[in-house]
Amino acid sequence: MNQAAPQSSHVVAKFGGTSVADFEAMNRSADVVLGNPDVRLVVLSASAGVTNLLVALAAGSESEQRSYQLDEIRRIQYAILDRLDNPSVVREEIDRMLENIAMLSEAAALATSTALTDELVSHGELMSTLLFVEILRQRQAQAEWFDVRKVMHTDDHFGRATPDGAVLKELAQTLLQPRLQASLVVTQGFIGSEAKGRTTTLGRGGSDYTAALLGEALNLSRVDIWTDVPGIYTTDPRVVPAAKRIDKIAFEEAAEMATFGAKVLHPATLLPAVRSDIPVFVGSSKDPAAGGTLVCNTTENPPLFRALALRRKQTLLTLHSLNMLHARGFLAEVFSILARHDISVDLITTSEVSIALTMDTTGTTSSGRSLLTTALLTELSSLCRVEVEEDLALIALIGNKLSRACGVGKEVFGVMDPFNIRMICYGASNYNLCFLVPGADAEQVVRTLHHNLFE
Repeated sequence: MNQAAPQSSHVVAKFGGTSVADFEAMNRSADVVLGNPDVRLVVLSASAGVTNLLVALAAGSESEQRSYQLDEIRRIQYAILDRLDNPSVVREEIDRMLENIAMLSEAAALATSTALTDELVSHGELMSTLLFVEILRQRQAQAEWFDVRKVMHTDDHFGRATPDGAVLKELAQTLLQPRLQASLVVTQGFIGSEAKGRTTTLGRGGSDYTAALLGEALNLSRVDIWTDVPGIYTTDPRVVPAAKRIDKIAFEEAAEMATFGAKVLHPATLLPAVRSDIPVFVGSSKDPAAGGTLVCNTTENPPLFRALALRRKQTLLTLHSLNMLHARGFLAEVFSILARHDISVDLITTSEVSIALTMDTTGTTSSGRSLLTTALLTELSSLCRVEVEEDLALIALIGNKLSRACGVGKEVFGVMDPFNIRMICYGASNYNLCFLVPGADAEQVVRTLHHNLFE
């Protein structure tokens, strides 16, 4: 880990889709930016709803549906554009992008490709940043629009591209750093470009990652993530209204929460921040005065139990074979089959003659195709008997030194009698205890545990 102290007092502020959803939301976000002179770099997502519409267009919609989706995108962006003091400044550019979207969506209707999808989807961030710059300027701020693709160079794994950190650092220091001294710079999250100049995307949630990567590359002092909730809570307040905000949390704890389903932070966001020891603040653009959560390397006296995370739509595979008994190589063969089918294992438990495992997605790919293909199940069935259970939920108890503490089982499982627990993973990590339950029971399990452990 790089322990060198950040050299700049500047802050990068990232705003999610709900924070730039409409004219009022953009103005609230502008209040946040202009209220902190240390904020010199702003990273935006697309306006809420636009990315979903672009993804639908990229999937190759029918003509009538395509027309509706294009109209919806135009409506969302024009509702902001028409409220600007001087809309003509960016109207031509927004119209050009809307024409590009229409042209690309027609191409997608004939033949889809991952490269075409990324090019199409990138327009959401490009448009939101153009509009936001004008809102800042009409409030007398010195603001500049910057195309992040000039510095965010990635591989050509379209849809989930990996940035080149060394190239990013060099280009950011050369092209971005001088601009921060002169003005506020507004740029896009989520997108980059590969060696041939084609647009790539970093995957859903990649705007958080963009902000952290830029914060690291520019040696900034903090990454601020502005969303629609004032910080990170002990669990989802929509499930448990009594959930409490965590004012300060360690990187490891927050990463575990993000990995196991807490949606406030994208799991990859924390990687650059941890590497460079840059704190991450999470707050609400709707109510910035409400405070938030600071994520940093260490916290004093961390509690045994920190939070509960919930990940729905889990699939459990149970593989039975008497050939496992006292045999070598069975697990290796199973994992080899899964790797060939591009399946990543999340949790796993074993007995003498069976393996139970879950997968680290919600059960489908971004295109909606099931991960459990006939080819995969056929190949596994040639090796062992396969059972598939779907509609399960993964609940993760996040804490500190859990595997070394006494009484954890009693505290947790003492209140779980009414529920059917399908799988438990405990001991592999000091930071989590995970178990699978039927999806229909998930929220009640979370409420019961939260009441017992946190209230």
